[in-house]
Amino acid sequence: MTRQIWLHGVSLFCLLVLLGTHLVAQGVAVAGDPCKPASERTQEIGCWILADDAVGQITKPQVFWHLDAYPTRAAAEADKGPRGSVVESFGKVWLMTIEDENWRSAHGTRIAEIGPLPVVAGEKYSARVMEADFTPGMTAPAHLHSGPEAWYAVGGQTCLESSDGRMQMSRVGGPAVIVPMGLSMHLTAVGSERRRSIVIILHQSSQPATTMVHDWKPKGLCTEGK
Repeated sequence: MTRQIWLHGVSLFCLLVLLGTHLVAQGVAVAGDPCKPASERTQEIGCWILADDAVGQITKPQVFWHLDAYPTRAAAEADKGPRGSVVESFGKVWLMTIEDENWRSAHGTRIAEIGPLPVVAGEKYSARVMEADFTPGMTAPAHLHSGPEAWYAVGGQTCLESSDGRMQMSRVGGPAVIVPMGLSMHLTAVGSERRRSIVIILHQSSQPATTMVHDWKPKGLCTEGK
């Protein structure tokens, strides 16, 4: 009896391994994140996670990302609300806040207001803030998020192709790139300057912020658009 149970367990394990191998071969989304925590940073180039703070339940179907600059971290912390994150990036102290369109910080210098960001009303969200610094030609592998992603361009240009057939270009002073939840995407730093961007992923708190994708390949729209 014990031997039968053992053989059944081994058979089940082998079946699960074969099933997993088959799914990977077919191309499915797998967990992962090409960005690393800022605490592990050893160089400027790359994608670095500066904060990943809970913002709580969002009751409306859309919100806005407010970016305000402060002279000191202490001043930004004093103004930070329950949906805010204070980070230091590209030589500035920033208060990043997820709120309604008309929200304003008490003392910060308004740099940008990006939105609307589409969300699922009633879900709990977290704001992952990142600094991206890519040399021309660098790419990020195909991936998707459990919430909208948006960028604020500080320097250079970025081309993004998504699985809905769109191509978006990010450049200083240009329109913000916003990618809804669930779309596969592939980005490339284009042009001759380093791509510098502050990035937010407003992801569902119960889900991974980023999932790598193996069942979608870009059509090369960014290459054609150079």
